[in-house]
Amino acid sequence: MAQSFPSFFAEAASAAKGTWALVLGRRDAAQYYDFSTKGLVGSLIAVLLAMILAGFGPMLLGFSTPAGAPTQTVVMNLALFGAQALTASMVLRQIKRQDAFIPYLVASNWITLVSGALLLVSVLFNEAGLIVLLAVAIAAIVTFVNIGRHIMTLRGWQIALLFISQAVGVFLAMGVVALVLPVQTAG
Repeated sequence: MAQSFPSFFAEAASAAKGTWALVLGRRDAAQYYDFSTKGLVGSLIAVLLAMILAGFGPMLLGFSTPAGAPTQTVVMNLALFGAQALTASMVLRQIKRQDAFIPYLVASNWITLVSGALLLVSVLFNEAGLIVLLAVAIAAIVTFVNIGRHIMTLRGWQIALLFISQAVGVFLAMGVVALVLPVQTAG
């Protein structure tokens, strides 16, 4: 059991290199990710860590949050993850590229952890954190396109279809979750 931690951290270090390779648009980015079942599990742990960071990270940094807001953030992120995975699966099935689903999930999950950590750091910079937020948003779009190009080996129109379908899926998931979860107010 103790051996799983070093391998997870080694996988995380390699995935961080892969994330940087995707930001730079390098064609060799796929070599940094483990697309096996073990690699998928590791990436799912990474995305769960990202969700926990998003929900509870600000509290750990000393910021006050309304009661229940961290849990709602985690629930919302779980719903958004589900919507993204479902829409990706549906689109890839339609274009007969189901083989690209696991590589997409693995790379995307690790990028979510890196993005989540950077977004958490951005709150420390107050208004200047908006620059970090903008940089993360731009990098997220670049990495999405490069996952499509260099990891999934999709064509341009396929990447666009995947992007649009996921945007619609996320929008719908946000609406459903907003209807189900109560609104939190400060105070």
